[in-house]
Amino acid sequence: MNDFLWGGATASYQCEGGWQEGGRVESMWDVYLHENHLENGDVASDHYHRFREDIRMMKEGGQNSYRFSLAWPRIIKNREGEVNQEGVDFYNRLIDACLEYGITPMVTIFHWDLPQYLEEKGGWLNRDTCVAYTHYAKVCFDRFGDRVKLWATFNEPRYYTNSGYLIGNYPPGHQDIQETVTASYYMMLASAMAVEVFRTGGYDGQIGIVHSFSPVYTTDTSVESAIARRFADNFYNNWILDTAAIGEIPGDLLGELKKTCDLSMMTPEDLAVIRQNRVDYLGLNYYARVMVKPYESGETTLIVNNQGKKAKGTSQTIIKGWFEQVRPESSRYTEWDTEIFPEGLYEGIRQVWNKYHLPIYITENGIGLYEDTSVKRVEDDDRIEFMDMHIAAVLKAKEGGCDVRGYYAWSPFDLYSWKNGTEKRYGLVAIDYENGLERRPKKSYYWYKDVIETDGKHITGK
Repeated sequence: MNDFLWGGATASYQCEGGWQEGGRVESMWDVYLHENHLENGDVASDHYHRFREDIRMMKEGGQNSYRFSLAWPRIIKNREGEVNQEGVDFYNRLIDACLEYGITPMVTIFHWDLPQYLEEKGGWLNRDTCVAYTHYAKVCFDRFGDRVKLWATFNEPRYYTNSGYLIGNYPPGHQDIQETVTASYYMMLASAMAVEVFRTGGYDGQIGIVHSFSPVYTTDTSVESAIARRFADNFYNNWILDTAAIGEIPGDLLGELKKTCDLSMMTPEDLAVIRQNRVDYLGLNYYARVMVKPYESGETTLIVNNQGKKAKGTSQTIIKGWFEQVRPESSRYTEWDTEIFPEGLYEGIRQVWNKYHLPIYITENGIGLYEDTSVKRVEDDDRIEFMDMHIAAVLKAKEGGCDVRGYYAWSPFDLYSWKNGTEKRYGLVAIDYENGLERRPKKSYYWYKDVIETDGKHITGK
């Protein structure tokens, strides 16, 4: 598997810091977190100043690829589209450092940090944001495309819109089904528009999309459960994957949405852009499956645990008239209510490959833990066990004929975890936030290095 990409993944807001440096303007997350007096990413992992150290540690840990995102507020200054050369220079240095260390960059164009100047004009509820995004994407292709050959238009548009416009626990903090549908549609349109720019511009490489993937299971094989599964699959997966890979929004989903939502923004011209500009590959971020049963009663309820052990067991999903999520009592769960179910990754890869026949990258996989990082070395055996089981699932799918081309651990080092702050640790390298952001490799860092150097031969799957 010499051409297989073994790497780690980050996001600009979650790791860079330097929020007022190098000409960077405010993002919607800056404003939201500051105004609500919440833990923020002003400093985060200070990757902005310490990226060479971080990339060197990735190389020393055997990794041959780094998936990171570009910060739109660091590259484009204003609504007029003026380019911030300081921001471009920073990413040029970062990309060059990757290549210097023999690390393949996989670059995500948008990972949630929308410039505040666009949010003030409606953000993803405004089609003008699609146009602004397309300009931004072209700037990225022009400035970095000579060295970057793997692009992703968006990270997790489903999770972004559900959290920001339906659940309301992420900015802009709304709870409105119409807004959710509008923002979701415009993000998928913007993705297709960027693919069109990439194709017509003749840039070298591949462009895909990264999806928060949750394969859907049911409690039984009844007709009612099969219908609930289809509703859930549309809700969690098909809206993104069908649209990006096939160029078609699921018709039965549109039929359901039309009962309560205005779909007039979906013009024939824009739908043609979506249909004609499909992605080259699919990135799957896998943390857990979802198990559902037929809807029984109650209003639509979406509760996400962003408080860890203080709120364990509170997560709940009910989509009125569609389905209810079930949490099997026999399963293991993290402190943040995430089910540990590696079999879902194997089955999910097979489903996606058989349906779309596009190359697949596992663009995120990892486990959030409470950890004491003041020790000399964090003995994160739970992370090793989690990664071992999930990498085994990836290799099994690959050996079974699925075109899986890479695995990215979330994350190569500890970072800021959105509403969970820095308490929720995902890194292979510990960052001591209390003592100068010192980096110390965890036990999992060395374990992952051995996995990579032996092409996964030591994976047990247990």
